[in-house]
Amino acid sequence: MNLMVLAAETENPLFPPIPELVIGLIAFVIVFGFLSKKLLPNINKVLDERREAIEGGIEKAEAAQTEAQSVLEQYKAQLAEARHEAARLRQEALEQGTALKEELRAEGQRQREEIIAAGHAQIAADRKAASQALRQDVGKLATDLAGKLVGESLEDVARQSRTIDRFLSELEEKAEAAR
Repeated sequence: MNLMVLAAETENPLFPPIPELVIGLIAFVIVFGFLSKKLLPNINKVLDERREAIEGGIEKAEAAQTEAQSVLEQYKAQLAEARHEAARLRQEALEQGTALKEELRAEGQRQREEIIAAGHAQIAADRKAASQALRQDVGKLATDLAGKLVGESLEDVARQSRTIDRFLSELEEKAEAAR
């Protein structure tokens, strides 16, 4: 019977009995109070620490990004400066090479002129020596030949020298007149 009385009292499942409602409400307040006093501050503390760590990480990341950007700008400036310096050095080397080439060319030209002048001087000296030797040989042959034709010796050196010089001077005058 007790079961029937109980069944009759709890017929409406939407409205629980008052003692159960009071006990449930007291248990809820106790659990809520415990959670709000003990657990909620710890949870808030952990959440605040996480938020601060995240914000600090974001600030650190922004600072690192700013620093990286400034370092990148410095590197770009240094690279541009290095390129400018390399271009300047290339230009200097080109100018020095051109100047050196011109200097070597001028030195070669000067040496060539000296060699040509020395060659001309040597040729003139050789021509003069050959002319002297030829003059002596021609004079000797002419006196020998004249001596054989005349039949007497023409050994007088002074007379021989004058005759040879006169003969060769006449030949040279004829040769110059023919030119």
